[in-house]
Amino acid sequence: MDEQHIHNEKSVQGQNIAQYQQITQNFHGVEGSRTPERLWMVPYRRNGFFTGRETLLTALHTSFTKDHTAVLTQGQAINGLGGIGKTQIAVEYAYRHQDEYRFVLWASAATHETLISGFVSIADGLQLPERTLKEQDKIVAAAQRWLSTHKEWLLIVDNADELGMVWPLLPTGSTGHVLVTTRNQAAADMESFLVEKMDRAEGTLLLLRRARILKPGMELEQVSLADRQVAELIVEEMDGLPLALDQAGAYIKETPCSLSDYLSLYRTRRAEMLKERGSPVNDYPESVATTWSISFQKVEQKSPAAAELLRLCAFLASDAIPEEIITAGAEHLGPLLQAAADDPLELNKAIAALNAYSLIRRDTTKKTVTIHRLVQAVQRDAMLGETQQQWMQHVVNSVEATFPESLDFAVWPMIDRLLPHALICVTWIEQASLATLAAARLLNQTGYYLKDRTRFVEAESLYQRARKIWEELLGDEHPDTTQSLNNLAMLYQEQGKYDQAEPLLVRALTIRERVLGLQHPHTATCLNNLAMLYRAQGKYDQAEPLFQQALAIREQALGTQHPHTATSMGNLAGLYESQQIYAEAEPLYEQALRIMEELLGAEHPDTATSMNNLAFLYNRQGRYAEAEPLYLRALRTREELLGKQHPETMTSVNNLAGLYNRQGRYAEAEPLYLRALRTREELLGKQHPSIAQSMNNLAFLYESQGKYVEAKLFYAQALAIVEHILGQDHPNTQLVRQNYASLLRAMGRNDEAQQLEEGNES
Repeated sequence: MDEQHIHNEKSVQGQNIAQYQQITQNFHGVEGSRTPERLWMVPYRRNGFFTGRETLLTALHTSFTKDHTAVLTQGQAINGLGGIGKTQIAVEYAYRHQDEYRFVLWASAATHETLISGFVSIADGLQLPERTLKEQDKIVAAAQRWLSTHKEWLLIVDNADELGMVWPLLPTGSTGHVLVTTRNQAAADMESFLVEKMDRAEGTLLLLRRARILKPGMELEQVSLADRQVAELIVEEMDGLPLALDQAGAYIKETPCSLSDYLSLYRTRRAEMLKERGSPVNDYPESVATTWSISFQKVEQKSPAAAELLRLCAFLASDAIPEEIITAGAEHLGPLLQAAADDPLELNKAIAALNAYSLIRRDTTKKTVTIHRLVQAVQRDAMLGETQQQWMQHVVNSVEATFPESLDFAVWPMIDRLLPHALICVTWIEQASLATLAAARLLNQTGYYLKDRTRFVEAESLYQRARKIWEELLGDEHPDTTQSLNNLAMLYQEQGKYDQAEPLLVRALTIRERVLGLQHPHTATCLNNLAMLYRAQGKYDQAEPLFQQALAIREQALGTQHPHTATSMGNLAGLYESQQIYAEAEPLYEQALRIMEELLGAEHPDTATSMNNLAFLYNRQGRYAEAEPLYLRALRTREELLGKQHPETMTSVNNLAGLYNRQGRYAEAEPLYLRALRTREELLGKQHPSIAQSMNNLAFLYESQGKYVEAKLFYAQALAIVEHILGQDHPNTQLVRQNYASLLRAMGRNDEAQQLEEGNES
């Protein structure tokens, strides 16, 4: 594999071209005014650590050699962030393909002076008659004419960040090849090749080579697994930036120190380490921090709003920053950035100013921008503590302002865009001790969404933090504080933590009845949630009046044609169905489904829930032909909208399996039951009522097929779970115990069955 390296762009000023004409005998110039047979002007040695980039180099060569008769371009542009390796790719391309050119020419465009000097040097190297003129513009014009009228040349213009300055000097026509390296993503008419950060494999290889841990001739597998793993962590920390990896490798080699020691030092003293370049090997002495400092300064000079935008992006997640965070949260971002965010034209200008140095990348289709994580780190490290805290507050307020009020399924795609940035805000809220209403709301909203996506541990932490802030700022009886109690309780209930959920729900209900009144929709929500808890615990007598009261309030306050009213109908029907009161359950289920379909449409998670519930009732009654199509529709909807790993999807999978089991379609039921069990264990852990349900169902399936050994194993595990979580007297515990005892009798183990029925563990 060809070795490749990092890419650091260093301007070349006032260099003597003659010293670079000793690469090969074929590249010697000829004295006098006659054009030399060959000329080599690349001012860098070939990089022995060059790693990867094969796809880009191949694409670049293909682009140069393909037929350009139909469309003439002004050349190819390698663009990307400073330190990403543009110059090194250009150098490697020149060395690889030097035999294809008679003249390999070089000019640095770091400044206008170096660019003019480069073209003067080209004229001198080509032995043009005009090279001795005093007027530089005439020498440059002569070089341009020569390039436009000769073939077999490659011109590399390095560090061409100011394309407006470079463009007039490039030759017209297509007699040779022009290769430009630039941080500017707007490469005019050139064909552009964006240099991405290195992936983990490439970055690890580069780091180990540069640190001399992977020596020439060695295979990667000869490096210890521990060193490879630490190297991968360093690559991740540096987000695959080649210059940073080269810098790290040089430090490790020169100090010397171990990879682990370097990683520890970097994590605690990052700002200093990013300035440590080591000895100026490979003609590229600048560190990461130095490489970017000039870019930051130029952006600040050209567009103060762009500099503010860069600071904002430094405190968000690095990938796919939604532009709506900038626009919807504009009022929280300070006067400079707010003015730009409120005007699409000014915002475009600010983004363009950052694009000119590849400090961010804009995706116009998705309306997002992306920033390298090390650019973020350098920006944050350059700020004083007070300034950092101010930007943390700006970002939290802006993301909170962008988060939707309602977290209904319809806005999930929007929340998915915001989630990584909301989660990074959680870090800033804690780090800066931000106890504000905006912080509390963002924590609560993010926790609510994470709960819906079954990320329960993360959701609980956010709910607890939000609750603490609301209690401090608003008091125990404020509606927002009460909402946090309710949300936390429902999270516990979904995990089967009923003892933790009940006191929170009772407290929330008491407060809402006193503060909002007995007929308020929010009071109905507390009634409904507490009833759901009682139903899950098998306390049907306590649940029924609460369900009925909640339904009556919602019908009065919201009307009969409202999703919340339909939810209450479905919940009350579910209670009746649990008690086998089918005649009262069925019309409520049917009415709830009609309302959901009319208001939300067939393709909605709440409609799928209503379908599932009605199908479950039909199944319990033996009306299989009516149940199956509803189950299948609900499953398809949940898989498409919620995903194949969601708990509600697993409810549909489990219920469809139950239908097949009742019909004796065991071969269709078993894989569905197993899928539900495995997924639930992954999502909910081993100790959850849903796990016990899956095990009980599998046991019943195996018992129906005479597979008693397998059935006994699952019944025993299911019983242990429900006894531990729900208690001895819960209806679900009694059902599992009854099923287990029936199996034992079928196996002729009557004494064990009798002990089990008496509530003793077998």
